[in-house]
Order: sequence, then structure tokens, then C-alpha cells
Amino acid sequence: AAETKDPQTNLPKAINAIPVRIILFYVLALFVVMSVTPWNHIRADKSPFVELFLNAGIPISAIIMNLVVLSSVMSSMNSGVFSTSRMLFGLSKDGQAPSVLGRLSKRAVPSNGLIFSCIFIMGGAVLQYFVPNTMEAFTLASSLCVILFISVWILIMACYLRYRKIRPELHAASTFKMPGGVLMAYAVIAFFLFTLVILALEPDTLKALYVSPVWLVVLSVTYYAFYKPRMRKLGQEIF
Repeated sequence: AAETKDPQTNLPKAINAIPVRIILFYVLALFVVMSVTPWNHIRADKSPFVELFLNAGIPISAIIMNLVVLSSVMSSMNSGVFSTSRMLFGLSKDGQAPSVLGRLSKRAVPSNGLIFSCIFIMGGAVLQYFVPNTMEAFTLASSLCVILFISVWILIMACYLRYRKIRPELHAASTFKMPGGVLMAYAVIAFFLFTLVILALEPDTLKALYVSPVWLVVLSVTYYAFYKPRMRKLGQEIF
């Protein structure tokens, strides 16, 4: 929002466009696949989109889809690295991360934050050595990411509820409120908890569920050991 031109207008447009894009690129795409191939006949080691095009008589589809997937993954990783390094830079400037992550290179790039992000990305390559099965490693990594994202969004909803309680005047003055308000926040939390239950039913995703509490422990320790004392030292109010 801080780097967006006219955020009061552009951010609501961008946010409202997300459900449309999800329906268009994910829901409708899966609907087309399921219309051709039953869900219980889809193999985990083959792309359903490749199989769809093969059934349509387009043998070159495998190459096309692999190029599309590869470019999508590279684009996603690029945006992830960019946003993560920028986030680390912003946190550093706000005193919520080590100051070394807030240093810029000669080209005004948060290079330390970039290197820090890349180190964790390389963890995916290291995981391949501990889990030789590529599909199992991918399932573990993706499931862990999903669980962490769910945790983050649950925290966001909790912060929203806290924000409404301690800053009702700011919420009342907001021009772009969350539909449903408090009720929707609890509904979102309930949905995410239900998703965690679903993940616990599958042995592959259950492994990631066992590992994910480590992240919460690290997050809690760093909060109470570093962040909270620093904020008190700076004289900032903590809620």
C-alpha cells in the first residue's frame, strides 16, 4: 500500500479482482479437467492438463505445459524473492528485524535481505537429499507452505479482531471494510482450522503438520526474546 499510487482506489480494485481470477484460472480450469477426466482417475505423477490435451489429440501438449509450468514457477519465485527481500528491508527500517537486513547496495537493492531469502530457497534443494522421492519432497514442502500460510492468515484475522476492539474509531473511518466484519473473521478462522483437519487426514500432509509447530515455536521465541523488548525500549505500545 505504501508504494501504490492512489491506494484508496487501486487497492480495492486489485483485491476485488482476486476472486474473479481465482474462479477463472483455478476453479473453471479444474472444472474443465474434471469434465473430461474423473477425479479418482487423475494420477499424482502426471499433469491432468497434459492428459487433457493428449485426449484432445495434441501430443505436443506435454512440452507446452512444461514450459508454462516452468515459467510460472520462475515468475512465482521471482515475485516471492522480491517481496520477501522488500519485506525484510521494511521490517528492518521499522526496528522489527536486524539492521543488517536494511542495508542497500550501490544499486539501491536490499542485497542482504535478498541473500537471506535465497538461502532459505536453497533449502528446497537440500530437502531433495533428505527426501529422494521428488513427489514426496514436493508434497512435504508445499504442504508445509500451506500450513504456514494458514497460520499467517489466522494471525491476520486475530489481529483484525484485536484492531476492531482497540481502534473502533479507525475502523469506522475506513473506506474499505472487510465484508461481514467480525462474523466473517470468525468464519475465515473456522475454515482454516477445518483445512488443517483435512490435512491431518492424509499421511503425506500429516508429516508437514507435525513439523509446522517448530515455526510457531521459533516465532514465539523471537517475539518475546527480541521484538517485544526492542519495542519497549523504543517506547512503542504493544498490544
